[in-house]
Amino acid sequence: MTQTTAAAKAAVIGLGSMGFGMAQSLRRAGFDVTGCDVSAANVMRFTADGGRVSRTPAEAASGADAVVSVVVNAAQTESILFGPQGVAETLAPGAVFISCATMDPQAAKALAARLEATGRLYLDAPISGGSVRAAEGALTVLASGTPAAFEKAKTALSAMAAKVYELGDAAGTGAAFKMINQLLAGVHIAVASEAITFAAKQGLDIAKVYEVITASAGNSWMFENRVPHVLDGDYTPRSAVEIFVKDLGIIQDMARSQRYPVPLAAAALQMFLMTASAGMGGDDDASVARLYARNTGTKLPGDI
Repeated sequence: MTQTTAAAKAAVIGLGSMGFGMAQSLRRAGFDVTGCDVSAANVMRFTADGGRVSRTPAEAASGADAVVSVVVNAAQTESILFGPQGVAETLAPGAVFISCATMDPQAAKALAARLEATGRLYLDAPISGGSVRAAEGALTVLASGTPAAFEKAKTALSAMAAKVYELGDAAGTGAAFKMINQLLAGVHIAVASEAITFAAKQGLDIAKVYEVITASAGNSWMFENRVPHVLDGDYTPRSAVEIFVKDLGIIQDMARSQRYPVPLAAAALQMFLMTASAGMGGDDDASVARLYARNTGTKLPGDI
């Protein structure tokens, strides 16, 4: 991580599992960080950790060199930028807005154009790596934007990320790369859930299945990362089912508009939708395994 001066100011809008870790990483690198979140619990957690908070995005962005927006989607990003008490009211000309939400590339292009018309900079910078890497300052950032936006965001990005991919000089390219990642991630979670529950249905020791598969060709990062949640019977959300309902839905919309078939992503979307409709939308995305178990009468760890 690059050490910066105490005078550099940053705001982090969204202090959930990812934003909290990113704010911590910025503070460790010497940034003067102000946080903002609609969740009282997230605000309390950040202040308990020694962070400073503001009531509104506009207040948090005042005087900031960089605003890091770590929210769910394009609609929330637009509200943070241009809604009542949005950052566009107070962000200084030449400061950079680092947008980390996963969204349709066209939405990223439109938001960037609106903000850049006001004299501020916009970096399309979706993230990957999960909450642990966020807390370590070791995220992967899939970024696109103008050279001026990259230059302004450089020190903040180096504090939060182990890898920053510079993918183009226009917003939207980073978002498109992230959607390819999300297509694969969603399919991999769904098939990992299918496989581990199928193993349980066969009466196999699924802890041993995990050991064998993670040392075999069938392994994936998502299998290795999510199946332990199933083994522990712990569905506390690290990444919720509804995230993939959203992201795979965006992929369906993108693919349909381009007349491009994505049958595997479509099947995975249906599994996430069914899991959400079964009351598990706010639970960890490995809950797809619980849906398979319920539908097939299969017992998983933690089942009563």
